[in-house]
Amino acid sequence: MQIDVSRDVFRLAQVFTISRGSRTQAEVLTVRLSDGTHQGWGECVPYARYDETLASVEAEIAGLPADFTRESLMDLLSAGAARNAVDCALWDLECKQAGKRAWELAGLPVPGPEITAYTLSLDTPEAMRAQAAQNAFRPLLKIKLGTPDDMPRLEAVRAGAPDATIIIDANEGWSAEVYADLAPHLVRLGVALVEQPLPAGGDDALIGMERPVPVCADESCHDPSSLPALKGKYDVVNIKLDKTGGLTEALQLRAAALAEGYRVMVGCMVGSSLAMAPATLLAHGAMVTDLDGPLLLAEDRNTPLTFDDAGVHPPEVALWG
Repeated sequence: MQIDVSRDVFRLAQVFTISRGSRTQAEVLTVRLSDGTHQGWGECVPYARYDETLASVEAEIAGLPADFTRESLMDLLSAGAARNAVDCALWDLECKQAGKRAWELAGLPVPGPEITAYTLSLDTPEAMRAQAAQNAFRPLLKIKLGTPDDMPRLEAVRAGAPDATIIIDANEGWSAEVYADLAPHLVRLGVALVEQPLPAGGDDALIGMERPVPVCADESCHDPSSLPALKGKYDVVNIKLDKTGGLTEALQLRAAALAEGYRVMVGCMVGSSLAMAPATLLAHGAMVTDLDGPLLLAEDRNTPLTFDDAGVHPPEVALWG
């Protein structure tokens, strides 16, 4: 099997800020696999939070033997961005070889469109209110928070988009005290979900705390082995392909999480439609779908995902799967 890896850069429509910093472009790795007749591809977004860089992920992929399969890949690479791009490329290749769609190979029902969150980046309350007003027509807004002074931001977003459902992503930025102070106000302001309020290494503080709205594990949940440590802390798990290391593990995590009584959120890093396409298979029945990466870009793949009033649609064959 031939494998090629390239670096691609997609300009963002505007500066995107979370509690860890800002960016103006999405830097991704694209993996292409070929059996000599068919080609499959996948995308990953190396993430510094998990000690990943473009170079380190490229090196992981370059170290693969020539005869790997989707099954052996699970042992050859650990969960993370490198395995994600290769695993999703293998799914795409297998679809091309079989002449079937990915959901057929996975034994899943035909996916339909799903309403996706649209993310407002961290800014001043005034700027976030303006962002919210500009996007008030969207049914679901996700707001990036994660500072000790987030209450004015939350109030501002609600004022700017009075009818939208709001979910919050603190990106590990709050302390237990900050979360406890904010929690009583969440219901009043129509917040439906709080994502990763505390650092993954300090989330034991959530045990015994009131959760007036569901709390979702993001950085605290990577694959099925993460689930035992989430008990008593979280109600929802955020499944991201770059964390699970691809669609294969993501499907296993989804099944395991649902079996243990968790609800599911399907999330993404900031990448192109190619990165989102496999994740659309996970979105059916999810509590929250958050696959808005392409909506944040100024440019995308040649056959992008379709976003409309019905939500994000499954990919066309020309894109993936």
